[in-house]
Amino acid sequence: MMVVGIIAVCVVIAVLAFFVPRLSRHPQNGTQRTLGLGSRAGSKAPGPLGRLLSKPFSSSSRAVGRSGSAGRRARGKMPF
Repeated sequence: MMVVGIIAVCVVIAVLAFFVPRLSRHPQNGTQRTLGLGSRAGSKAPGPLGRLLSKPFSSSSRAVGRSGSAGRRARGKMPF
């Protein structure tokens, strides 16, 4: 279920970044901050379990950042 939620957030961020690039930064940063909290909480577990629990949050945060930058980059290539 979390995967579907992250995909939906990435799509919304990418669309928002394409249509209103300046206004997409705040939701993107908020989403990445929230995922960072999950990553930090998961990394407090001892040993390899901590890395295992924090990895989905860090990769999701990276995906949100990439979708936002891809939307802004695509908007920059448009002729208008």
